[in-house]
Amino acid sequence: MPTNRLVVKETVAAYASILFDAVNAADGQDGVLEVRGQLSQVASAIRGNADLSSALASGEFSPEQRGELARNVFAQCNPALAEVLGVMAERGEANLISRVAAAYEEQLGSKLNLCVVDVTTVVELDDHLRDVIKKKAETELGMNVVLNEQIDKSLLGGIIMSANGRRIDASMRFQLDNARAVLRQSTVDGGEC
Repeated sequence: MPTNRLVVKETVAAYASILFDAVNAADGQDGVLEVRGQLSQVASAIRGNADLSSALASGEFSPEQRGELARNVFAQCNPALAEVLGVMAERGEANLISRVAAAYEEQLGSKLNLCVVDVTTVVELDDHLRDVIKKKAETELGMNVVLNEQIDKSLLGGIIMSANGRRIDASMRFQLDNARAVLRQSTVDGGEC
């Protein structure tokens, strides 16, 4: 039986809204941001583990068993998140977790006027650079910004930023890859270096 996209969209929005409101009421903005990170980890765990993914959707288990499995596997997460995951598993909708994570992210903007900017660098940002990035992002996005900083030692240098599905890659590796592509193209086109 085909699934109605509008029903799925409304279901995803309901999960995200219920989760957001519960976490915000219990733990405020800090809790909301923590659950944002947990949602990303949960989505990766479900996507990356075929056994877990199939068990959460399996007709061989009762809805209650699927719900209990989800609650147990994700017991270290925020209690509201573990409960929502349990309900999703009971209803056979754990596969929607990535969409719920995206809808939850939208709730940050619409309900808190907040955007999380993921910043990846090879070294830790100093306070001055952190302030510059934050102010520039707030100006560009028109909302309050929280930086989610990550260090990636595999970067040669530079910075990678992403927010609201947009990515800015100013890493040295990206710039070198672009230079290589231009050089290859000029060689293919018959140009000389």
